[in-house]
Amino acid sequence: MTFDQMLERVRYEGAYPTRERAGEIVRAVLAGLGRQLTGEERVDLAARLPVEAATVFAFQVPDPQQLTGREFVKDLAARTGGTPATARWDTGTVLTTVGQLAGHDLLTRILAQLPSGYGLLFGRAELTQAA
Repeated sequence: MTFDQMLERVRYEGAYPTRERAGEIVRAVLAGLGRQLTGEERVDLAARLPVEAATVFAFQVPDPQQLTGREFVKDLAARTGGTPATARWDTGTVLTTVGQLAGHDLLTRILAQLPSGYGLLFGRAELTQAA
């Protein structure tokens, strides 16, 4: 998938009015994800993203403290000036596309590395074990 195709998919799936708006959202979400992932999963995901998306993602320095899915959305809202509801929509729209690019096995590894709350953001059910 090219970066333009990625933007068009996000624009369509997220019902954004323009490709430019979709691009802003893709860059913001990928930058946030780049601050969360480390190790082989980070390298493998960057290799599967279009070059422009991989650059935004890989340019970020991982935070020493990982955010939960909920904190990730709140952080995105604060960085973009949006509401938690719009940030949740934006995150889900972009990460669903990223998850499709990653493929099942890599996405499973990514979700195993991240704290709770990311499964739904990537379009997957998040199962928890009963106490």
